[in-house]
Amino acid sequence: MGTPSLEQLDIIGNDEYARAGYPHEAWSILRREAPVYWYDRPGVEPPFWAITKHADVVAVSRRPELFHNAPRLAVFPDFPARDPKSEPPARHLLNMDPPDHAEFRKVASHRFTPRALRALHRDIDEITRETLNAAATHGELAEVDFVERVAARIPLAVLADMLGVPRADWELMFRWTNETIGATDPEYQQGKTAQETAGRSRNALFQYFMRMAEERRERPSDDVVSVIANGRAGGKPLPPFELLSYFYLIVIAGNETTRNATSGGLLAFIENPRELERLRRNPGLIDCAVEEIVRWTSPVIQFCRTATEDTELRGQKIRAGESLCLFYPSANRDEEVFDAPFEFRVDRSPNRHLGFGIGEHFCLGANLARAELRSIFRQLAARLDHVELAGPVERLRSSFVGGIKHMPIRWRLR
Repeated sequence: MGTPSLEQLDIIGNDEYARAGYPHEAWSILRREAPVYWYDRPGVEPPFWAITKHADVVAVSRRPELFHNAPRLAVFPDFPARDPKSEPPARHLLNMDPPDHAEFRKVASHRFTPRALRALHRDIDEITRETLNAAATHGELAEVDFVERVAARIPLAVLADMLGVPRADWELMFRWTNETIGATDPEYQQGKTAQETAGRSRNALFQYFMRMAEERRERPSDDVVSVIANGRAGGKPLPPFELLSYFYLIVIAGNETTRNATSGGLLAFIENPRELERLRRNPGLIDCAVEEIVRWTSPVIQFCRTATEDTELRGQKIRAGESLCLFYPSANRDEEVFDAPFEFRVDRSPNRHLGFGIGEHFCLGANLARAELRSIFRQLAARLDHVELAGPVERLRSSFVGGIKHMPIRWRLR
């Protein structure tokens, strides 16, 4: 078979992501032949400009006055096109533009700085240790689903602990995040449509945190829910919709992305065992290894921007109101930026990946994710005697978040 034509490329179909994972071959073709490509296909409404080069993702992200986040957060092919004038299902940092974005980001950003998180490192290490102890094989080879036993548990436990969610409710958080991110996946659907599934889980999460916020206003404590419930933006308390959307964003984004970087990271080590041995022999590589894991997995696949006026990018005329879809995994394999981009290297440096975004929308929880991934892979490298796949990897049916639902492995874990 020859190289497919541009019209044959599928870079947004949920089924394709579930079947084959990221469409790196298609993105490579676009980076080479049409880095700013008008993607107009049946079932994708409205069409959009596919942005696949690192430099262009950076350029668009650093012009918030020209390229707004609202009204289109991302491309969701299974969801009907939303009227730009209608109320969004949630209003949080990801779909806010200046000046609101900066005001709302300040509400909780101080809890996610490296200094603020330093006190949590011991707790993160302990949660990781407890999780791995529960999965230890006592010298025997054993089969487990790594996602269920490890990758899903650690970030959820860390985040729930920060928020002040009692342990008894952690499974609720897990279910709601699965149903929100995996609304288009048959395994997680709880309604007739993906929209209904996402709406149900979002409303349940809203109701849960509304009760929790009311309690924290009366009796504040040292948790993130108290910070947000009593926070102010522009000198005023957060309106109810924005307040609940804040919790919604932190729970979904803080759990799903790190979970998928963890499972995707171990898969990278299984496929590249020499790199695991390098990390085992030189634990000082852990910081570089974490950055490479984030580059390699790029858990968030795409976000959109909307042009506020007519403009040009690489000679393509973009009209006001048209969407640009930024593909981060493609940018993180850009041959002009990364040496041997399709090689997984735990000592890659420099590593200018965009796995946490760029510009004003740089991931609020990036420092937390790094701390979790450092703890997880430092301890795994020290305790793993053997690991291999024990069955097929099942991927989430989503072109928004690159998720692994199930990853059966056979391992010996001290």
